[in-house]
Amino acid sequence: MGVCRTAHGSFQTPVFMPVGTQATVKGMTPEELEGLGAEIILANTYHLYLRPGHERVRRFGGLHPFMHWNRPLLTDSGGFQVFSLNSLVKVSRNGVEFQSHLDGSRHFLDPEKAIEIQQALGADIIMCLDECTSYPATHETAEQSLRITLEWARRCQEARRAPEQALFGIVQGGMYADLRERSAEALMQIGFDGYALGGLSVGEDKGTMFRVVAQTTPLLPEDRPRYLMGVGLVEDILEAVQQGVDMFDCVLPTRNARNGALFARFGKIIIKNAKYADDPLPVDPDCSCYTCRNYSRAYLRHLFLAEEILALRLNTIHNLHFYLQFMRELRQALAEDRFGCFIDAFRARVPRESLRDPREEDDLSSSPLQRGRAHFSQKQSCAIAQPNLWKNL
Repeated sequence: MGVCRTAHGSFQTPVFMPVGTQATVKGMTPEELEGLGAEIILANTYHLYLRPGHERVRRFGGLHPFMHWNRPLLTDSGGFQVFSLNSLVKVSRNGVEFQSHLDGSRHFLDPEKAIEIQQALGADIIMCLDECTSYPATHETAEQSLRITLEWARRCQEARRAPEQALFGIVQGGMYADLRERSAEALMQIGFDGYALGGLSVGEDKGTMFRVVAQTTPLLPEDRPRYLMGVGLVEDILEAVQQGVDMFDCVLPTRNARNGALFARFGKIIIKNAKYADDPLPVDPDCSCYTCRNYSRAYLRHLFLAEEILALRLNTIHNLHFYLQFMRELRQALAEDRFGCFIDAFRARVPRESLRDPREEDDLSSSPLQRGRAHFSQKQSCAIAQPNLWKNL
C-alpha cells in the first residue's frame, strides 16, 4: 500500500474514487463525502467543458472552490465520453471532432485542448487524451488507434504547464498483449507521474479483462501509481489489487443506489422486492453508516417505491460507505500482511454472483489473476509527481 501527497492533501492506496461527473457526487455534499472517508474523487472533463465551461470554472479558482471540495481531485480527459456519447465522431492525428449531446453544437478536442481544460479545472491529477479503442477490434484497428494515442500522449506532456498537477498516461492497445506492451514502453519513455490502464470494461468478458491486466501491470514502473479506469466491482478490485493496481473509479455504487440496489457484506439487496415490505432490519446489521443506524429496509423500500428523493440519498450514503469501508479494510489487511486471508474471508462470506454484473456469465475462478495470486506483491506502487509527494508505506 502507499500514500499519495498532493496540493490538496493525501490519499492512501489502494483507493476507490467516487465519481462526481458534473462536479458533484450525485446526492452527496462534500462534507458527507469526507465523513464517509472519501479521500479523492473524480470529475469529468467532457461534461464540465460543455457545461458550465472550463473558463467559468477557472474564474472561480478551479473546481476545488467551485464545488467546495478541498481534498484531492482527479479529472479524466473526456476522451471516453467523446467516443461513447457521440455517433458522429471524426478522429484524426490532430484530434477528434464531436457533437455536443446537449445542444448538437460541434467541438474539436485535441491533446493541447484537453490539457488546457484540465488545467483550468485545477485537478490534482489529470489524464492524457487517448483514443478509446472499440471492442471488439482487429489487431490492425487497435494498432492504428494506439499510434494516435501515443502521439497524443507526447503532445499532452509537451502541453503541460502546471507542474503541481500530476499527469497520467493511458495504456491502450485493445486486448492484444503485444500492443499493450508497446504502449507501456512508449509511455514510460515519454515519462508520466502515473499510468492508467484504459480500454477495459468496455464489453469484453471478465477473463479477457483480467488477462490484459495481468499481462500489462507488471510492465509498468512500481514507483508510479497504476490506475484501472472504470472498474469498480469489489470482486474485480480484489483481483486487480493482487496484480499491483492502486487506483479505481466507477459509477457503480452511486448508480446502483439510485436504482435501488444496495451492497452488503453478505451480498446485494434489491430494495424494491416485496419481501422487504415489513422488514425491520437495516440494510446490513453489521454496517455503521447513517442509513443503517437509523432506517429499516421497509422504510427504504417505501421511499424508493414512492420515488422520494430521500431514498436516493440514503441509498447512496450506504453504498459509498460500503465501498470506502471495504477499501479501508483491504488496506489494513495489506498493512498487516494478511491480504490472502482477507480475500478468502470475503469470498466465503459473499456469494460471487451477488456482487457481479448480471450481464457477465464467465467463471472468475479460472481467470489469470485468480490463478496468479502467488505473484501478488505486498508493496503497492506510488509515483513521484514532484519530489516527496508520493511514497511507499
